[in-house]
Amino acid sequence: MLCWLATVSSENVPNVSPKEVFSYFGEDKLIVANIASPQTVRNISHNPNVCVSFIDILVQKGFQLKGRAKIIKQTDGAFPEMEKVLQQITKGKFPFATVTEITVEHQKPIIAPTYLLFPDTTEASQIESAKKAYGI
Repeated sequence: MLCWLATVSSENVPNVSPKEVFSYFGEDKLIVANIASPQTVRNISHNPNVCVSFIDILVQKGFQLKGRAKIIKQTDGAFPEMEKVLQQITKGKFPFATVTEITVEHQKPIIAPTYLLFPDTTEASQIESAKKAYGI
């Protein structure tokens, strides 16, 4: 599963950053560990509107989530609970001092054009094709 977080700088320059450690948090929230994300953190401080895309590279399906982000610091009361969730993923190997909390406002599926252009396409055939393409 690939995850990409898109933000925009104060100069309106877009930035897309891969994210490795993330989880749902409650009913409408996504949390992301800020491991090596200084540009993401800066951008969110200027403009909280973000877009997150998740793609299963083999099935070639996923989701796009849009919403508003805020940076949760260690001094925030919610940080310990979020840190606990994310530490289960990192097993302590990736330190992080802040968490990006995204309140999801819109979501939609992402699907490879192959499924639309060739209606007989199955997930199994997509997986087989992707494995060949990626040499897996």
